[in-house]
Amino acid sequence: MLTAAICGDVFASPPVDSILAGIHAVTGPMGCLLIVTNYTGDRLNFGLAAEQAKSEGYKVEIVIVGDDCALPPPRGIAGRRGLAGTILVNKIAGAAAAAGLSLADVAAEAKRASEMVGTMGVALSVCTLPGQVTSDRLGPGKMELGLGIHGEPGAAVADLQPVDVVVSHVLKQILSTETNYVPITRGNRVVLMINGLGATPVMELMIAAGKAVPNLQLEHGLAVERVYTGSFMTSLDMAGFSISIMKADEVILKHLDATTKAPHWPVGVDGNRPPAKIPVPMPPSHSMKSDESLGRPLQLSQQGHVLEVTIEAAAEAVVNLRDRLNEWDSKVGDGDCGSTMYRGATAILEDKKKYYPLNDAAETVNEIGASIRRVMGGTSGILYHIFCKAAYAKLKASSKSGITSKQWAEALEASIAAVSKYGGATAGYRTMLDALIPAAAVLQERLSAGIDPSTAFILSSEAAIAGAESTKHMQAQAGRSTYISPEILASVPDPGAMAAAAWYRAAALAVKDMYQAS
Repeated sequence: MLTAAICGDVFASPPVDSILAGIHAVTGPMGCLLIVTNYTGDRLNFGLAAEQAKSEGYKVEIVIVGDDCALPPPRGIAGRRGLAGTILVNKIAGAAAAAGLSLADVAAEAKRASEMVGTMGVALSVCTLPGQVTSDRLGPGKMELGLGIHGEPGAAVADLQPVDVVVSHVLKQILSTETNYVPITRGNRVVLMINGLGATPVMELMIAAGKAVPNLQLEHGLAVERVYTGSFMTSLDMAGFSISIMKADEVILKHLDATTKAPHWPVGVDGNRPPAKIPVPMPPSHSMKSDESLGRPLQLSQQGHVLEVTIEAAAEAVVNLRDRLNEWDSKVGDGDCGSTMYRGATAILEDKKKYYPLNDAAETVNEIGASIRRVMGGTSGILYHIFCKAAYAKLKASSKSGITSKQWAEALEASIAAVSKYGGATAGYRTMLDALIPAAAVLQERLSAGIDPSTAFILSSEAAIAGAESTKHMQAQAGRSTYISPEILASVPDPGAMAAAAWYRAAALAVKDMYQAS
């Protein structure tokens, strides 16, 4: 099974530092595979931890599992939630790793397994969050169909039905040819998992399994190769169960049958088990860094001076835009985009005085990411930290004495690619990328044409402003704006895109002024 599991607070993603500590604790020369359920917080936090670990020299791959079959194909980037099918992916990946496969091959096995499994849940009660009164959204005689594992409402509420009717409905939903979520057709071999959600007795899970097996065989024409019954992925004390079906072949069955000392896997082995808890040191905080090479140099090089002025101009542009960003965000989000960006910008202005090794561009970008990570929080904080971390990795390979304009452009493209990879958005989704993607394209195009770098920077910043303004005409496909009506969205631009365009434009103007003055 897994070598380590990393826990967050109840129903929350673990923080980046915890994930990084887990990677440090268990990763050997073969590398590390992170198996992540498809929730935005998990994707972002694990993604950022992976980028940090890679920049430290670790080999890391990520597989995202989204096996939910309860909802219709989604609009936007949220996608299918990760449910109990993730446990089967964990087992398969663990066995592949134990068999000595390379990191790339283990990741490929896990990804293939994730594409073969579908899950849907049904609940008779709402879970109890510690310290809170249990919701009474389910009235007497009702059940919820198609729920997640974080206590959120299901896709539908229905009258209580006999278990065979419920099981039949769930199986039809998972195996539906309309949604085509799993590539399973008549004659295929499958694995069945009946998963308890926390308060369902084993006897009731066995009853559900007893109904599911003949249904799969007779109604759907499938060969049921393995049946796993138990509480594998719970939702605290929720009464209910989920059903997972995975398409099976000899490789998948071999991995599922491989011996394991994981204490709650249905088919284990005898012998000593590893300790349940292993103390792991947390990575040092910003204030505890022992690397004396970091910190503001006594004397700035020309590039260091340009970098300082540029950082200052970009951060001040964000500070000055705080109220307008909040005003826009109050119409299309939760009203705090300006305040969140302001916290990051003021931290950058303060940390620049002491911590930024401005003569080393790569390390300076890394320190900007550390400032943002410390104070910004939320999705935007994680995304900007990912942005800085990807740029740092790209610039680190360049000369410390001087980064060329072409290398800066390549770092910008690497940052955009990382934000798109882990955030899920791309051009046209009404996010900060709608400012940065056209800017990067114009910058590369103008530099390739041999235009003066500061002029190319200015022209690309105009493309950033135009891209941000164009978000007024886009239907949101990421973030809270996806829930806002198109009429309201058309009245304001995306605040995140406008913020990105503002700091990018300010940086370009600062560079132009510096070179004109010299």
